[in-house]
Amino acid sequence: MFKGLLGKKIGMTQIFDESGLSVPVTLIEAGPCFVTQVRTPQIDGYSAVQLGFGETKPKRLTGGQLGHLKKTDLPPLRFLREFRAKDPEVKEGDIVKVDLFSVGERVDVVGTSKGRGFAGVVKRHGFAGGPKTHGQSDRHRTPGSQGAGTTPGRIFKGKRGPGHMGNDRVTSQNLKLELVDLERNLLGVRGAVPGARGSLVMIKEARKQ
Repeated sequence: MFKGLLGKKIGMTQIFDESGLSVPVTLIEAGPCFVTQVRTPQIDGYSAVQLGFGETKPKRLTGGQLGHLKKTDLPPLRFLREFRAKDPEVKEGDIVKVDLFSVGERVDVVGTSKGRGFAGVVKRHGFAGGPKTHGQSDRHRTPGSQGAGTTPGRIFKGKRGPGHMGNDRVTSQNLKLELVDLERNLLGVRGAVPGARGSLVMIKEARKQ
């Protein structure tokens, strides 16, 4: 059974459970999503479902994108994403809503983390920086010396240093669903979800339940 949705992160709030304890949740406006394509092993070599989300103006899409959606008489959709599914019980043109999930289920949420630009090692990796005394007045937050000697005469790939931070694809795994609101197309996921408010997220069944 295929379980997956595209949605827009709204932000964080809190709800209260039966015992009166506050639960921090991230609200996601999930769906309604349209099944734009079903991939099969016979034709494509693998099995997957492509979902479309977010209606937009036709002029914002390319001719190829519009033609792809017109095949199944779907409106112009801004986002298209694929979900792997072994035996998808959906067909092209179907509408998928939040009632696919229920309260208490575990999900994985995929998003793009906030971009932080170029960051130093203290912010990016939590380095301690250099000593503040002994005449050092301008190198508190530097990584310090990290050059190799004659052998190998270079820095190994993957060494932690300053650089581009954030704006990466991040998956938050095994999050509990605390709220499913079919009327408002809302999902409430316990805890934090990657990305800024208004960014696109993918919700799918948890792989490590």
